[in-house]
Amino acid sequence: MADKSLGQHWLKNRQILDEIADLAGRGSLCVEIGPGLGTLTSSLLKRFDKVLAVEFDAKLAENLPKSFPGTNLEVVNGDILKFDFSTVPTPYTVAGNIPYYITSPIIEKLLTAENLPERIVLLMQKEVAERVCSDKESVLSLFVKNRSECSLGPVVPREEFEPAPKVDSQVLILEPFKNGLKYDEKLLKFVKIAFSSPRKKLLHNISGLKSKDALVAIFEELGISLDARPADLHLDDYYKLFCAIM
Repeated sequence: MADKSLGQHWLKNRQILDEIADLAGRGSLCVEIGPGLGTLTSSLLKRFDKVLAVEFDAKLAENLPKSFPGTNLEVVNGDILKFDFSTVPTPYTVAGNIPYYITSPIIEKLLTAENLPERIVLLMQKEVAERVCSDKESVLSLFVKNRSECSLGPVVPREEFEPAPKVDSQVLILEPFKNGLKYDEKLLKFVKIAFSSPRKKLLHNISGLKSKDALVAIFEELGISLDARPADLHLDDYYKLFCAIM
């Protein structure tokens, strides 16, 4: 039985599971987050030479290898947020159906690993996946886009899970930049200031960084509306604004 406190919702539709595995690709190693009953594990083992599955639930971690005798499956019982990715040989891919309540910390951990994965394919809450790839930016989307190319995969209706969650899910695909970052990490500190009050005008939120007259002149020079909200600017816009102000 699924443990709702751990965000466990089992996806058993083989066609969808195979589609997620296909998006992960093929290769020597896949790190699977939260394998649970092993439904996605089964598809990944057909596409990768080895699957390293990190499972928080001790009983599930103990039982999983019994379902796949004779395969190159390694199961680690542990918290993915505490897992040491520096021990994982490269190149590797990450895939998994991740708990809704720790989506952002997992994404952050994966995109800041010293030995970055080549590809990340995660099934998550549809609203979060859309927010990451949306044209309406957020601190999370700008963090992700500064470290990877992102795209959306298939939507998975809630009815496909057992037990059914309250929301639909969607696949998020990330391809981390080989050098780790598009722009200096200091840019994200600036972004957090810009989003200090997301519903207020951007000009208001960064008013403490320069005089109003100076900021107005910079906005006009860069072609940024004085009425712009934080979500209206994209990563490149923030970089130009950051360079002009800081």
